[in-house]
Amino acid sequence: MTGKTIDRLRMGDTAEFAKTVTESDVYLYAGITGDFNPAHLNEEYAKKTFFKTRIAHGMLTAGFVSGLLGMSLPGPGTVYVRQVLDFLAPVRIGDTVTARVEVVEIMKDENRVRMRTSCTNQDGTLVLDGEALVSPPKSSGA
Repeated sequence: MTGKTIDRLRMGDTAEFAKTVTESDVYLYAGITGDFNPAHLNEEYAKKTFFKTRIAHGMLTAGFVSGLLGMSLPGPGTVYVRQVLDFLAPVRIGDTVTARVEVVEIMKDENRVRMRTSCTNQDGTLVLDGEALVSPPKSSGA
């Protein structure tokens, strides 16, 4: 299974992925990464924070973008080169996040693609905004 090669990508191509963030997602992410910040795991602690409840890890949300790039657009075989992220609003347990990627520049000579990356919640609030640089898969003949 191979994703889209640079010759198959077009300006404005998009892909989306939506997921409702569960308590299990947050605990599993904490266990995998070692990020046991109580803002994510301890409701009593989190009640005293600016957000008043637990929030998902920002990088968990960013992981939805990674999944899109690696599985949908450009897809399998894509290599992540760079990512810039702005975390704009919290993601709470129970929020449904829609990640979106869009091709904004194609650099054929370097086999690189610049992508706008974003995540919104179920209310349409932009929670993450950024830009990725990826190297799409090469054709099997290359």
